[in-house]
Amino acid sequence: MPRNTLHTVVNVSLAGPELDYDEQVTFVGQSFRIVRIGTSGDVEHAVETVREWLPEVQAFAITGLREAQAAGLLGDRDDGAIDRVRRAAGATPVTDGTRMDDVLQEWAIRHVHTDMPGYFSNARTVVLGDHDDHARTVQVLREHTQNIEFADPHQRFEVPTVLTSNPAVSTAVKLSLLPYRFVPGLIKQQVEAPTHWASRALARRAARDCDVLVGSYTEVAEFGVEDLAGKTLVSNAISDERLEELASRGVDMVIDATPQPFSVTIVAATLEAMMLATSDDGHEPSNDERLAMFEASGLEPRVLHPNGPKRKSRFVFVIHPLSREFIAMQEPLGLLTKPPGMGSVVEKAVAYVPPFVYSHVTGITSPTGAEAEGWLITVGGTPKQLLSHSPEFTYDKLLRAADMATKLGAQIMGLGAFTKVVGDAGVTVARKAPLPVTTGNSYSASGALWAAHDAVRKLGLAEADEHGRLRGKAMVVGATGAIGSVCARLLALATDELWMVSPETAKLLALKTSILAENPRAEIHLAETPGEHLADMDLIVTATSAAGQKVLDIMNVKPGCVITDVARPLDLSAEDVAKRPDVLVIESGEIELPGLVRMGNIGLPPKVAYACLAETVVLALEGRYETFTVGRNIEWEKVKEIYQLGLKHGMKLATISGVNGVFTEDDFARVREAALASRAATTQADG
Repeated sequence: MPRNTLHTVVNVSLAGPELDYDEQVTFVGQSFRIVRIGTSGDVEHAVETVREWLPEVQAFAITGLREAQAAGLLGDRDDGAIDRVRRAAGATPVTDGTRMDDVLQEWAIRHVHTDMPGYFSNARTVVLGDHDDHARTVQVLREHTQNIEFADPHQRFEVPTVLTSNPAVSTAVKLSLLPYRFVPGLIKQQVEAPTHWASRALARRAARDCDVLVGSYTEVAEFGVEDLAGKTLVSNAISDERLEELASRGVDMVIDATPQPFSVTIVAATLEAMMLATSDDGHEPSNDERLAMFEASGLEPRVLHPNGPKRKSRFVFVIHPLSREFIAMQEPLGLLTKPPGMGSVVEKAVAYVPPFVYSHVTGITSPTGAEAEGWLITVGGTPKQLLSHSPEFTYDKLLRAADMATKLGAQIMGLGAFTKVVGDAGVTVARKAPLPVTTGNSYSASGALWAAHDAVRKLGLAEADEHGRLRGKAMVVGATGAIGSVCARLLALATDELWMVSPETAKLLALKTSILAENPRAEIHLAETPGEHLADMDLIVTATSAAGQKVLDIMNVKPGCVITDVARPLDLSAEDVAKRPDVLVIESGEIELPGLVRMGNIGLPPKVAYACLAETVVLALEGRYETFTVGRNIEWEKVKEIYQLGLKHGMKLATISGVNGVFTEDDFARVREAALASRAATTQADG
């Protein structure tokens, strides 16, 4: 046909007339008159409409069956409705758009995944309507998530899987069900009603908590999904009016698989009919031809953000009670611990309790607009109990927690407190878990030094330049270890003079060379033991793996010194710390999470989280669903990276903690006064 020929394409829809149009458009260099006529479920009207247009139409699009079904327009008269309308077209090319829908659905999901990697990872998904209408969408989504529920009872109860798993069984069942095909629709509805009711009830419950909803606009409206806030809708042919309504219901994202190149809203079948209308022989286009048309037109699936661009990620963080006292604070367990001798009994019993959700964490919002929600899952055992069992005991609990995390839709899981140091420090769990795992140790190391630097400033006993660089001496005990080497690199940038202590002389020399290559102006000294140098240090970091061994004599430390103990188990006991009220011993720096955070009590002020939890949150906000930190070898590059990502997402140093909990301003004042008194007494004695 000549390129200037006006091609007429009519979309006869069994749905309502709300989106009807009659427009002249240009597409891929061709002129078209496109018409939509909705018949509101009146099949006879649809047949007559096709016949009326036959003399001037080059191709028909026959659509709207599932929309009419969802809206209740067909009742029990839907059997073969589309086929009856198609037959009225005779030899004129006609399509229902099924194959075009398949191409567009797959294209839309892959398009979003390319732009936002991991977006569908483990997403809780509910599919509305007939599975066949969304089969390609489900197929592609299964590459990213197994958390898929169906409103269709045959899919929910896995009837297709059962029927098709064995060819012989499949054939036999199909033959046995052949008479059922001729049963009137009304009787079928009555027979299947109990199954449909149960399925819809289960699907409705899943839809309340889902992340992704797959269905047409009509299916969503008919299904009665009440809470669309924060959800992603995978749909097609979404008009401006419908998008506005979805926005008012709080939808985060609408993925419209059907490109909309015109001022009116069209369906995929109309695009396919336009291809048929321009074909010399009216043959059905191949998938390659469909894709070539879209490539030539420059169209893409529509990714719409009706309430502004945002991305919500999901995480799980595994916790456990830090002490018997913490168990006693949780009712009703607290009541059980009150009788004499019952504290240890309850502590042992709780270690065997299956993992459960302790708290739902909501309201985390980055300055970038990214959001995160999560769940705290507790595994019950105190550090004493975790260490008294084999690593496999804890591994089993953590893997059960990982299975829970997957069902909740989490995209990453963090390990907290002793769960991240038992056994091989997360390596086995990360290898076996169905989702990425991080121990949070990179941010823990960063947070501890962040806290140490802030504590030195708060005490005000050591000088610092205008950039916050310490005008004094710092020491890292255990400098050749994974955490110690990271701390040494950081302190080489933050202090005038650094002492690195380790019995591994060759490793010390190699580490010094490496640090100087990055920071040639650093002044670095090496020693096998802390020894006599302790008395000169303003800041000390202990990061050894010498459990149960004394790594330094706190009595030889300079008054007003800040000691940061990042070893796990701790290098300094509570008894050691109590000997020196004029020294500040830090265990960790806690992080304030951004947004209006709501989280259960974890022994910290509101909105404040342990650094290992904060690492999990940062990765979620960044969309980095990956195994970031596991094992005992912490990478310097990752420590720097997670610190920068934390700043990007609004993380702040909130509190500084020691063996007795969070330090208050009074605690800092008390240590300062004791340190000044000790220094004055030393000066007087020397004088």
